[in-house]
Amino acid sequence: MKVLVVGGGGREHAIAAALARNPETGIVSAMAKKNPGIAALAKKILLVKETDTARVVAFAKETGADCAFIGPESPLEAGIVDELEAAGIATVGPTRAAARLETDKGFCREMMNRHTIAGCPMYRIFHKNEDAVDFIENYDGDVVVKPIGLTGGKGVRIMGEQVDRAGAIAYVRSLNGEAVVEERLLGEEFTLQAFVDGNHLVPMPLVQDHKRAFEGDTGPNTGGMGSYTLPDHMFPFVSRSDYNRALDIMKEVVAAMARTGQPYKGILYGQFMNTADGPKVIEFNARFGDPEAMNVLSLLTSDLSEIVCRIAEGSLSQTQVSFAPKATVCKYIVPEGYPDAPHAGETLTLGNTSPALLYYANVEEREGHLVTQSSRTLAFVGIGDTLEAAEQSAEKAASSVKGRVFYRRDIGTRGLLDRRIAHMKELR
Repeated sequence: MKVLVVGGGGREHAIAAALARNPETGIVSAMAKKNPGIAALAKKILLVKETDTARVVAFAKETGADCAFIGPESPLEAGIVDELEAAGIATVGPTRAAARLETDKGFCREMMNRHTIAGCPMYRIFHKNEDAVDFIENYDGDVVVKPIGLTGGKGVRIMGEQVDRAGAIAYVRSLNGEAVVEERLLGEEFTLQAFVDGNHLVPMPLVQDHKRAFEGDTGPNTGGMGSYTLPDHMFPFVSRSDYNRALDIMKEVVAAMARTGQPYKGILYGQFMNTADGPKVIEFNARFGDPEAMNVLSLLTSDLSEIVCRIAEGSLSQTQVSFAPKATVCKYIVPEGYPDAPHAGETLTLGNTSPALLYYANVEEREGHLVTQSSRTLAFVGIGDTLEAAEQSAEKAASSVKGRVFYRRDIGTRGLLDRRIAHMKELR
């Protein structure tokens, strides 16, 4: 089988690496910038803007791709799945209409409300900035302000933490009023991702991502500085009841989409806040998370190519998906100044990174040297029987990189996990 992987980041390198474990799977790739890791695995690559759907479809046909796997969200919003499937190429990813779960936050909240799906926070949708301003000025409590469309994981503002009320109002005005304003949820975040074939949903291990740039969860939001999983694929601050409720919410979303004639296929990413009252939905993403994909795909013991086929056929089942009972810790190397003013064009030197897995992200190879670009550069995933062993592996690899870069040393540490557990106990 030949699979087209669309996208050129760390997430897509993880997808390609998982597919390549089956020696009978051929990989071709369409990406905006050449990812050295993907290029080493692919039989052929096309450097193209991933939202240029016509060129991507033509490349898929030219290379004889049987299936496609879409990594990032922007080509989903551009309708790439609709066009690939119209060309007879089965695709792991939702159609443009189904991808609105991520690409239109207002649609997502209204869908949950209309189908009485649990876990939806209080929200209001605004299309005029002064209406949103009036609401925020009169709301008694902290709020979260979200642009309706895509933000790359960096567009949320929280009144009461990152900005004050005046700052929230200024942010709304910068969005021309196209915003969703929600109650601020207090608790601990966790991510539940799942393979979906339109009707059946198969969950993956729970992951916790760290969005803040600096240690101690401080600094500006980023695309994600790293993430971790535990050997039992659960978290101590997420009870079995919490987990089941989150999984039920995702199943109800898939069922509701099918009932409304917009069946959802691909990867469904549920970001939840575990509150005193149980899990609430922060958002859904219509694809793997980055870095969360690197954690779960590094643990996948099943054949991803077979899963792709089952998704295409609508015959996915739990028995076809398995993960190693180990912990993972992912640490992202990023350029100095990231995310606000990253230093691009700096040479990196790698030391001894074994046995951690290395996934290339926004990095260029020039004359045998790795050079930083403007976003996250390299990701190291440590795997171990315990969280401590996985963290030590990732830390050893990350600390070996020399250059004008930094990373969060605290991701995957026991101290950070213990604070999560203590916080949840305080809330409950």
